[in-house]
Amino acid sequence: MIRTSEFLKMSIQLYSAIVILLAPNLLAAQGTVEWTTLGNDYAHTRYSPADEITADNFSDLEVAWEWDGASLGAVSGRSTPSYINGILYTVAGSRRHVVAIDPKTGEQLWSYRLPNTPRWEYSMRADYGKGIGYSEVDGRGVIYMITPGFFLTALDAKTGSPLEGFGSPIPIDGFPESGVVDLLANLGHPYDPYEGIPLETGYITGSSPPIVVNDVVIVGNSAEQGYHQSRIENVPGDILAYDARSGEFLWKFNVIPKPGEYGHETWENDAWEWTGDVSSWAPISADVENNLVFIPTNGATIDYYGGFRPGDNLYGTSLIALDASTGERSWHFQMVHHDIWNYDNPTAPVLLDLNIPGQGTVPAIAQVTKQSFVYAFNRLTGEPLWPIEERAVPASIVPGEVLSPTQPFPTKPAPYDIQGVGIDDLANFTPEIRQQAIEAFAEYEMGPLFNPPIHRDNNIGKRASMFCPGGGGGANITAPAVADPTTGYLYVSSHTACSPIQLVPGEEADLQYAEPTGTTYAMYANGPSAGAPRHPAGIPLYKPPYSRITAIDMNTGEHAWMIPTGETPARVKNSPALEGIDVGNTGTGNLVPMVVTANMLVYSDTKTDGTPMLYAIDKQSGEIQGSIEVPDRSRYGMSTWVHQGRQYIMLQTGPRLTAMALPVEGDDVANSH
Repeated sequence: MIRTSEFLKMSIQLYSAIVILLAPNLLAAQGTVEWTTLGNDYAHTRYSPADEITADNFSDLEVAWEWDGASLGAVSGRSTPSYINGILYTVAGSRRHVVAIDPKTGEQLWSYRLPNTPRWEYSMRADYGKGIGYSEVDGRGVIYMITPGFFLTALDAKTGSPLEGFGSPIPIDGFPESGVVDLLANLGHPYDPYEGIPLETGYITGSSPPIVVNDVVIVGNSAEQGYHQSRIENVPGDILAYDARSGEFLWKFNVIPKPGEYGHETWENDAWEWTGDVSSWAPISADVENNLVFIPTNGATIDYYGGFRPGDNLYGTSLIALDASTGERSWHFQMVHHDIWNYDNPTAPVLLDLNIPGQGTVPAIAQVTKQSFVYAFNRLTGEPLWPIEERAVPASIVPGEVLSPTQPFPTKPAPYDIQGVGIDDLANFTPEIRQQAIEAFAEYEMGPLFNPPIHRDNNIGKRASMFCPGGGGGANITAPAVADPTTGYLYVSSHTACSPIQLVPGEEADLQYAEPTGTTYAMYANGPSAGAPRHPAGIPLYKPPYSRITAIDMNTGEHAWMIPTGETPARVKNSPALEGIDVGNTGTGNLVPMVVTANMLVYSDTKTDGTPMLYAIDKQSGEIQGSIEVPDRSRYGMSTWVHQGRQYIMLQTGPRLTAMALPVEGDDVANSH
């Protein structure tokens, strides 16, 4: 006998499946397909049912309009606009202006920013706002945004005016009477409203938008980059939540557990009292129906040395599932114990409902990582979809450092890019090229995944330790993984990028930084003289492909296909050392932004001569269906939506937004703003 609650759940699931199947036709008929969050949906799939653009007409795409944010100080292009109720919303520049744009013409409708305070000037992620959060309050659309100075603002979506009754007055000249919450007020550290937290204590900012789940605004954060730290004190990036209507503070989740909290024992040496980071600078995903938010975190203070914080250091480099209403932990998984590799989770986790053989329909979540793994779980229980094994990894030779003897290795899916480096991974177009690569590595310590850092005055005679992948990925910030919820395919952009790391005494490393956080020097910190091995032929040291897209069928955990991205770069194709050798397509070496539609996978990269291109790919086979030259490469993500019956593909081209669309007869709207 089926209980009423079970029958209701089954009915909801059936209805959802029908909506997914019918959505393209229903939405196209309405002339509107929205893009509501940074990743389009709470699942961060970057999938759209929009279907006007096909393989047959892809080559007809043209620039519909461009919006230029240079006057607002925009540089990075790391903000994906949201298309909601007929308006585009984004953030731009180091002051993080909130901007509303006409989606048909690119005309700016309004912009808003808070008055200046010193709090934003220190932020190392000021221009990396990534986008906005959105909800409706009493039938009115509201835009939510975290500023570089760590304020939460709420604006009327139509006018850009601060939301009445939200938050409380901030004692800073020029600030509005409402519409702002000072996020520092709820972290629990002494601070000045104008100046912020003293740098001796630490620093915190924001680099991703908040997410609104069932009338609760959940706020992530970002700390100073760990590879720019040399002192051991900082503040934790605790997760904060507020009422979407009033701005009332609701809860805080401690990412470094306090006494009596789960995981506190993983912080030895009382390091929980004074060290920090463990922030959630990557975007947050959510399962609205089950009222869960999923928090990807980075490691603790500092990158590359953690001798002062022995233990596994929960919740560093973890995925945490929290109840959106209470902030209570539902489950967690730590991808890296005692992270000293800068292996922070770089992108939002992706939610999919999968059909796994032997398990039936499974509500899943997948986190791609810099170390070229996909960690996959049942998102309601935290149970791995396939076994994850604790495997032995190398010990550290750095004085004072005690690493975890094991790290978690997923058994499925297989790694999608290089893991560790040995002679067999080096370029081998000819025996001479292989020997030159070996000689270039002579001063560097090769090793497997989780190869530990070494210090300058080591006893093994090496200059630096080589991390493969390095802090640049694998997968990384500028190219979020995307997914097709109708098939369960996950598409991962990655590149072969290794990092040489040399540790030096903390007081020496400290000389690199004008305004360091903390007061106490670490025994060791990231040094400036690691250098980098280079091939004398001017080509990459590693075997191609240098960059790739890997399609993974998450129903089975198997790789479906892999393709190199773009075209072989000129420095490789035209290298005299490779004359007469067919190197094939090596890939450019670029991480590539992607978007998935009903018809295709679209990504942005370059040809051999550097010409920026847009490629249409068959989702099932990886075959190129079309390509077209565009004004510039997309810098972070891409999006696609339908406005008044016309589908647009949005490229994030540095300070500009470039809207691509099919031509409309008699339409001369295309212009630049």
